[in-house]
Amino acid sequence: MSKKIVVTGGAGFIGSALIRHLVKNQLAEVYNLDKLTYAGNLESLKEIEGSPWYHFAQLDICDREGVGKLFAEFQPDAIMHLAAESHVDRSIDDPLCFVKTNVLGTANLLQCTLEYWRNLPDERKAAFRFQHISTDEVYGSLGKEGFFKETTPYDPKSPYSASKASSDHLVRAWGHTFGLPVLISNCSNNYGPYHFPEKLIPLVILNALDGKPLPIYGKGDNVRDWLYVEDHAKALWLINQKGVPGETYNIGGHNERTNLQVVQTICRILDELRPKDNGKYEEQITFVADRPGHDQRYAIDAEKLRHDLGWRPEENFDTGIRRTVQWYLDNAWWWKPIREKKYSGQRLGNGTK
Repeated sequence: MSKKIVVTGGAGFIGSALIRHLVKNQLAEVYNLDKLTYAGNLESLKEIEGSPWYHFAQLDICDREGVGKLFAEFQPDAIMHLAAESHVDRSIDDPLCFVKTNVLGTANLLQCTLEYWRNLPDERKAAFRFQHISTDEVYGSLGKEGFFKETTPYDPKSPYSASKASSDHLVRAWGHTFGLPVLISNCSNNYGPYHFPEKLIPLVILNALDGKPLPIYGKGDNVRDWLYVEDHAKALWLINQKGVPGETYNIGGHNERTNLQVVQTICRILDELRPKDNGKYEEQITFVADRPGHDQRYAIDAEKLRHDLGWRPEENFDTGIRRTVQWYLDNAWWWKPIREKKYSGQRLGNGTK
């Protein structure tokens, strides 16, 4: 009998990739709980929307009564919690929004889950999991050497990462104090299809196609470790199935690139796949004032996940970024309405509000 999973934030980038993976492969029956903020997009789930394995409720994780009622009716075997405000630049403009959703929302979700879990039969109670999906940004910033490990002390630098660090601590507290079977994962930067166009990679692809400047913060030497979103979805399900309650697992792609290298790679692929009438896409690169408090480098050590659970990413950055660029070229139906109605590519997070 398949598991019944509640995925919070399932209309977002990573959440929708996870749901597509679970439903298309009939791995679990999924209830998508999503508030549908600006970044939530049910079009990302169009290919599975009619499946009997998939259900949706527009619901805020801060709505205690609504969440409790959904749990009681659906009777999930696990909660996979991805609902969050996630864009660092927006956290600079509106930090309290991030505190409300990421901290208070997670606390509310934990308490609803605890009340539901306590009333389960012993066998179901033992098999239940509350799985919290977090970020490597909670660890702060690395120098030129070293990697984030699960034991790395927390040192968040932005309102976004501080709110996610807070939610991680709350999950561990509910596990330690109340015995709730919790799992935590911290991932590196995701990329791939259905990525909201405020993020670096889709923003650069679409600005390039529109003939707009390709903005790079500072010198473009900030380093990120890139993880293809479908590899991340598979890792999350593996952790759900085989992870040890109370443990944390880092998920990374082992694909470090500077921001400038990422943009230059996208430009070269576009030169090949959609050449301009005149010149090269790299000529649109523009260096702009750096983001306030911009972390220098993130890099994940995913050895624990590989050794303990046997996970390896299937895509490297070269294969994954090519697939991603091709997807945006082929799927204007998805991103054009977003560019026209929600976000047209303007700068966010100047720190001036």
